[in-house]
Amino acid sequence: MHGIANCDSIKKAKQWLTNAGLEYQFRDYKKNPPSRSELQTWADLLGWESLLNKRGTTWRKLDPAIQANIAADNALQLLAEHPSMIKRPLIIKDGQALVGFQAATYTQFFA
Repeated sequence: MHGIANCDSIKKAKQWLTNAGLEYQFRDYKKNPPSRSELQTWADLLGWESLLNKRGTTWRKLDPAIQANIAADNALQLLAEHPSMIKRPLIIKDGQALVGFQAATYTQFFA
């Protein structure tokens, strides 16, 4: 699981995984940011749009010109520079990826 330790969605996902008896490893984006190569792999699995968190304060603080011109060619660089803009939690399992937390989706993903 990838994310930020104090994120409420991360806390919910960790609790769900623990209650389900599933082991996981957690990586904090802020302490150990993903490489550009990792971001590309995740974007290949999910699409860069799915990785970009437009609801957070980091996105809202960006220059409106940057927000207006976000596209595939610059999105991953922006995520590399601002890892807190990566949606969370991000789960990678057996070559598949899942972003966000919804209990029903987790039930299906981990079935």
